[in-house]
Amino acid sequence: MKINGIELYHVSIPLREIFWPTWIPGYPQTHNRFTLIRIVTDDGLEGYSAGAAMGRERQGLGDLLGGYLMGADPRDINRVQSLLKQAGFLGWRNFWIEPACWDIIGKAKGKPVYELLGGRPRPVAAYLSTGEMRVPEKRVEELLAKKERGFKTAKLRVKHAELKEDIHYITVIRKGIGDALELGVDANQGWLVSIVDRLPAWDLARASEFAAACFDNGIEWLEEPLDSKDYDGNAALKNRSKVKIAGAELNYGWDEIKIMFEKDCFDIYQPDATFAGGIAQVRQVMQMCRQNERLFTPHTWTNGIGFYINWNMLLADPDNHLPLEYPLEEPSWIPEFREGIIEPIVPDQNGLLQPFSAPGLGFKIKKDRLRKFGKRFFKLTETRLKVKVIREKGFKAALNLKKRKEVQAK
Repeated sequence: MKINGIELYHVSIPLREIFWPTWIPGYPQTHNRFTLIRIVTDDGLEGYSAGAAMGRERQGLGDLLGGYLMGADPRDINRVQSLLKQAGFLGWRNFWIEPACWDIIGKAKGKPVYELLGGRPRPVAAYLSTGEMRVPEKRVEELLAKKERGFKTAKLRVKHAELKEDIHYITVIRKGIGDALELGVDANQGWLVSIVDRLPAWDLARASEFAAACFDNGIEWLEEPLDSKDYDGNAALKNRSKVKIAGAELNYGWDEIKIMFEKDCFDIYQPDATFAGGIAQVRQVMQMCRQNERLFTPHTWTNGIGFYINWNMLLADPDNHLPLEYPLEEPSWIPEFREGIIEPIVPDQNGLLQPFSAPGLGFKIKKDRLRKFGKRFFKLTETRLKVKVIREKGFKAALNLKKRKEVQAK
């Protein structure tokens, strides 16, 4: 089996209401945007994956990827990982593409990816992951309403200029909801963005004081309280905190996350397979969590396809009973717009996500919605690649390249 076709799409799904993500303070998000890849094999199988995007920043990605992926065997994950890492030296982070190969492998074997990874079908509890800061009294009303819809756990966001404001925010909310829900808090300090509002980065002293306030308010975990590459700071905070510290959602794969294990940075590891090295490298994180008695539950806040990819990762860990992040901020960030080109993912009345059984990653692209919201900007076949190389390198050089690749493939 080999890859003989690649297509890339810009997908942009307009939101009904403006979304104000706390991780980009002051930024009005009006669309759910991502890059979609479709990989086709000579057996006629197709695999999909998606990478979150701000716009059309990956416009030239196809020209870079073609020479790496065309002709590769999508079942050889180690080779695919190596090729994507190499391509990353010359451009963007590309590990979000790797799950498309797992999609192909699952479809070839007629099994969901999580079963290929040793998992089994089981219901998973979804925890409500908010994305904005709102007036705390209003947030209390919303959380209590979500409890009536089956949610048992929720995650708040904090992003005030002053520490005392962040502490006041969680104090009011905890007092307002009582013991109705378990709570976590995301400080979004792991990868601080200040393209609009400029808010201070936390240091160890501020993170420690806020962690103590979280403990006083019965908060279960504190997420990304320090820069994601501040390994020593995160380790020191974990050592002194009475609440669980979580992180590693966007770190660049195993190369970085292994340092976190060496320094014992977190109680909970939450790598997102569309950012942190693809499925294969997140699987390494899961295995290391089991060996070191640490917890694992992935970040999922990208789009519906990214959610499915990380849902597979939690299902692949059969003894893991932690809930899975469920991004929801009504009325803007809701399943209809979060998923966009696949069926909306909605927990049942008990807040549970029932397992899927479709082979591959589990979702099916709705072609009519892709036509509506997506624009294909790159298509490559074996024939097109040959023509491109001949035009750019000349016939003789193209022939030499072909022979060298054939020799290396043997």
